[in-house]
Amino acid sequence: MGDLTLHHVNLVTEDVEKMRAFYGDILGLAAEQTGLPTLEKTKGYAGDVAFLTDGRVQLHLAQKDIHAGFKTGQTVNPVSRGHVAYRTDDLESVKAQLDAAGVPFSDWGHAAVAGWHQIFFYDPDGNVVEVHQVAP
Repeated sequence: MGDLTLHHVNLVTEDVEKMRAFYGDILGLAAEQTGLPTLEKTKGYAGDVAFLTDGRVQLHLAQKDIHAGFKTGQTVNPVSRGHVAYRTDDLESVKAQLDAAGVPFSDWGHAAVAGWHQIFFYDPDGNVVEVHQVAP
């Protein structure tokens, strides 16, 4: 399986600006300037998102959308609750390992972020986990 690296933590909120002000202005996280994803706002999720960083790991603050899964035909909805996201260079091997372990996942492909092939699944306690690979 390809190496996994922690890429971002996504918190879901009703008020993106309020959360951005808290994490940015009060806690001092910086606005992310590099490696920002291009959101696919016409493919099922059109919410507001703010991107902050501690210099290593990104914090994504996404507007809650309990219907995004229905709009995209996916079982796991990454913007109904927050999620932890890992980046890999071998998504196919991650998918094969999940299949072998009997862990179902939703393959969002590039529906939410241009150039990121994303899958989402639940850990044993029901937390949403993302693994994505950036297209070459």
